[in-house]
Amino acid sequence: MDCLFCSIIKGDIPSTTVYEDDLIKAFADISPQAPVHIIIIPKMHIASANEINSEGAKYVAHIFEKIPEIAAAQGIAESGYRIINNCGKDGGQTVNHLHFHLLGGRDLGAKLV
Repeated sequence: MDCLFCSIIKGDIPSTTVYEDDLIKAFADISPQAPVHIIIIPKMHIASANEINSEGAKYVAHIFEKIPEIAAAQGIAESGYRIINNCGKDGGQTVNHLHFHLLGGRDLGAKLV
């Protein structure tokens, strides 16, 4: 398997880790779209939101349990943040490994596109 995020999890590709445990890894996006732009991924390879099953669901639940902690550590919990998941080509997914973007650090507005 040739997956960018799996390579990051294995340490083959360097990243700036902001949180990691047995189930997930969170790291700074290399092309940030906001002052804070963190990518949060499960350590289990799940190609997209379409591939989440009962085993993968525990990873997604854990990600959402940890998001407030990650946001607080980044200083954006109080002011607010956005969580984004892109699914499939038309949804803007460019890496075929389930991931969530955590964005904040400025007013992101109400418009999504």
